[in-house]
Order: sequence, then C-alpha cells, then structure tokens
Amino acid sequence: MHRVLSILAAVLLGLALLLPGQARARGEREPGAGGAGQQPPAPSEPTETLEQPDLPAFRSAVDIVSLNVTVTGQNNGFVTDLTEQDFQVYEDGVQQEVTFFTRTELPIALALLLDTSASMDQKMDTAQQAAIGFARRLGPGDRAEVIDFDSRVEILQTFSNDAQAVERAIMRTAAGGSTSLYNAIYISLKELLKIRADSEEDVRRQAIVVLSDGEDTSSLVGFEEVLDLAKRSETIIYTIGIRSKEDDRARGFKEAEFVLRQLAQETGGRSFFPSEVVELPEIYTLISDELASQYSIGYTSSNPRRDGAWRRIIVRVDRPDTVARTKQGYYGPET
Repeated sequence: MHRVLSILAAVLLGLALLLPGQARARGEREPGAGGAGQQPPAPSEPTETLEQPDLPAFRSAVDIVSLNVTVTGQNNGFVTDLTEQDFQVYEDGVQQEVTFFTRTELPIALALLLDTSASMDQKMDTAQQAAIGFARRLGPGDRAEVIDFDSRVEILQTFSNDAQAVERAIMRTAAGGSTSLYNAIYISLKELLKIRADSEEDVRRQAIVVLSDGEDTSSLVGFEEVLDLAKRSETIIYTIGIRSKEDDRARGFKEAEFVLRQLAQETGGRSFFPSEVVELPEIYTLISDELASQYSIGYTSSNPRRDGAWRRIIVRVDRPDTVARTKQGYYGPET
C-alpha cells in the first residue's frame, strides 16, 4: 500500500511540474511584438504603465475575426440601412462566410488623447471645449478615458461613464513640454486591453481619438511597435493633426501626418488635418456620428493555417456608389 501511494505521489508531482510548462508553450504572443517572425525592441525604460495586461475575458479559443465597418455613400454620408446580404468579406482574396452581423449601435470604450505640448498653448481652450462637446455626445452605456501627453503621458481619468468626471479631466489639461505621441497611443492601446466583458452585453467597440499638432519628439517606443500593437488590437483609431501654413512646408509635420494617416488607415478609422482649431467641434461630431453608424461583422476564417501571418481583409457592398471601410487586416493565429 505504501508503495502504491509513493508511485501515485510521484505521478502527481510530475504532472504539477509539466502543466505550467505546457501553459507557457500555449501562451499567446506579446501584443507589442513586431511583424510576423520578428520581435521589436522593448522600450528602453519600461514603466509600470507599459506592462502587458491580461487579454479581455470575452476572447475565446474560437478564432472569430470581428470587423467594425463604416459604409459611406454619395457626399460621404453614412449608409445605415444595409442588411447582411449586402456585404461580402474577403480574406486574402477568398470570400468568407459571415457568421455574425448587427447594425445595432453598440456601447463604446473610448480613449480620448490630447496633445498638451508647449506648441498647443494658444490652442488649448478651443481644444478643451471641442473635446468636452465630444464627450457629452457619449451614451449612458459608453465609457471614456482621458489621457494627456507632452514630455510624459498621464491618465487623467480612467474609463468611466461619469460625464462630469470626464469633463473635469479634460479641463485639467495644460500645455508645456515636448511630444510623446507614440507613448500615449501605446499606453491607451494597453489600457483598452484591460477592458473586460463578463457577458455578451458588456462587449464594447473600442476607439481612440487622438489630437496632436506635431511630430513625436520624446517617446520611448517607436512608431513601428505602436503600429504593430494597433494592428493586433480591436481598436479603431481616429487621428486629428492640427497644422498651420508653416507646417505645410515643414518636414517634421509631413512625417507626423504620415504617422497619423497610417494609424487611422490600418485600423479602419479616419484622419483629419484642420488648419484651424475652430474646426475641431465639427470633426469630433463627425467621429461621433460615424461610431454610431457602424456595422459589426464577424466570421470564422476558412484559412486553417496557424502561422501568425498577416491576412488582408477587403469588405465590399452590393449597392452602387457606396464604399466600405474597416481595418486592413489581422495577424492569423499561431500554434
């Protein structure tokens, strides 16, 4: 009897040592990783804010590809009366079978990023009022976070549905310092990964709206790492770059414009480049209307490979003079 118990104890001990290793072997790839097959350099001075959070609870082992799709018609008006049969989804040129479709307005988890570098000094009052106007359009089920960035990044308000708290956070912003745009977007993407859905009713569209007036000058993370993390997320990024006549001739702003356009384009968002801050209220209103007009579409990929490779997505609509916009693709699952 003692011999049997000893053998049983040895077996249980072996399993205890084996299972953690298997769990690590099945662990998902770091969302901040570089393109397929490459690991980008980590920030030179990692902070607590930049730590890798747990993945949202509502993500399951089933490989569902989810898309937020904006459809515009003539004069760029939003088309909101389409049905599932009006859409075709292609992955790497192969049509996919849509398994989920809704045009119901889903609640939003929104990160509102405000550039508070020294160059924003004369624009802060208008920018604050425009951002507050945008925040007031959020629904009772929405949650908003406020982040300001200059030489450093500060979360002034964590995700909340308290509209007054969000407004107070916006009014606390003040100009001064350099521009750490990449750090701010990186941190906001990580914060959105912390949003957990305990049930299907808790699932939210995720969006970032970032306002800036210049190129990044002080971030610890690089653009490629931020772009890769954005492409691996479920987040739509809207970018607003305030430019002046002098900016049109400046090399630095042209680089900033490329960055803002790329982030929006890859994630299915839009980029705006007003020459005057007085245009901000109209832009924020347009973004709010677009988020309320999107379709949610899901499918299970017919591609069985688990190689972590980039897969290109195209969505088409069976209606003349319409254009569908969504994220440009996603990284496939890995073994």
